[in-house]
Amino acid sequence: MSLTHDPSADDYLHLASPTQVPPPEPAAQSDVAEGVWVELLREGLTFDLIGLAPGPECEFPVIEHKFDLEEPPNGFRLDALHLAPGQHIAGGRRSVPVVKGLVGLARDLTHHFADLEAVVWPASNSAIGRRFFESIATAWLEGGAFPALGLTAFRETMDGGLQSVGLDFWIGQELRFEPPLAADKVTTTRLGVRLINQLVLSGRIERSERMIAPDGRALTLEPSRNGKFIRVWQD
Repeated sequence: MSLTHDPSADDYLHLASPTQVPPPEPAAQSDVAEGVWVELLREGLTFDLIGLAPGPECEFPVIEHKFDLEEPPNGFRLDALHLAPGQHIAGGRRSVPVVKGLVGLARDLTHHFADLEAVVWPASNSAIGRRFFESIATAWLEGGAFPALGLTAFRETMDGGLQSVGLDFWIGQELRFEPPLAADKVTTTRLGVRLINQLVLSGRIERSERMIAPDGRALTLEPSRNGKFIRVWQD
């Protein structure tokens, strides 16, 4: 990881800690602070880090799921920074190489900044504790399984089913386990993690498929009528 753009190098911008008062800016550049950001380079890809002083704070993200955290982080105690693909790779922001670069950079930042408490993945509205994030990110970057618990999540539906949250970012579909298959939420979540790892590699499902679960049950996977869900039930 290297720093390829630092706004403090410009004579009209100065990075400041929360306890410092930034020096006055020339009138011609009075609105430049609104765009304070740094550009970070990782393995040939550039990413923008936004939300630095003296620019405006980033809006605190919505959090609905938490991993390895006692309480969801909140904006009363913590500040949020936004890490995003740079402009020239923004078009491929959902591609695996770009997301791996983004996740790898976030993992690197957990090594450099001890005050960083959690990483938030907006596609699943998930907040991931730094130690757990470092573990799952490193495993994935080194060729291991996709970090389904974190970069996706699961929620119970009103009819007793279990549905993924955030898988549509990767394949344009969510995974939905129909009742009564979803009665055992722990077992079904484990099965969902396995399926998500496979689906991220193979892509969306366009026609009915059958598979055998690890416990020997025969399952059917079928796209919903609108194509937005992969429905799973036991044969």
